[in-house]
Amino acid sequence: MRRFSTLAAVAALAFAANAAAEQPAGFWTTPTIEGYGKIHYLPNSAYKPDPRQTYKIVFALTQAAKAPDQVNPALDRVARTVNLYVAAGVPLKNLKFVAVASGAATQLVLDDAHYQAAFKTANPNLPLIEKLRKAGVDVAVCAQAVAEHDFQYEWVDKHVTTALSALTTVTTLEHQGYDLMAL
Repeated sequence: MRRFSTLAAVAALAFAANAAAEQPAGFWTTPTIEGYGKIHYLPNSAYKPDPRQTYKIVFALTQAAKAPDQVNPALDRVARTVNLYVAAGVPLKNLKFVAVASGAATQLVLDDAHYQAAFKTANPNLPLIEKLRKAGVDVAVCAQAVAEHDFQYEWVDKHVTTALSALTTVTTLEHQGYDLMAL
């Protein structure tokens, strides 16, 4: 029985890998935040956002990327969220998004010079942060986390807002009607 389960698991993994490889060109798109947050939009799916409403979301980014030369996956999910809402017809002006980095995610906000000094590679998050800013997303960092990591406040990239703390940012925005999305 155990051998059958192992074989079934291996077969399922092989099928999943093969299915992913057979996706046609254009299956995944990044319609608004170009190059980030890929989506596969289904126009007839359920629970689509209402294009007439305004959506207020605060994203709590707390995890680091697997490697310093990779985009933080939580930040990429913020881009995915923007892409999904806009693909569903919600205009950018109706998206009130704030992404606040803290904990292990704090390093993603460093300017390139200080990121390179710390990790020996360019900060891969900065182009995405700039694109999110252009889409109206406020990318912020917890000032307490900056201090805890022994970073200087002037090392924070110019496209990032320095917030008093992630704790107060989340609770303040929740009091203003934002929904929390922990990433």
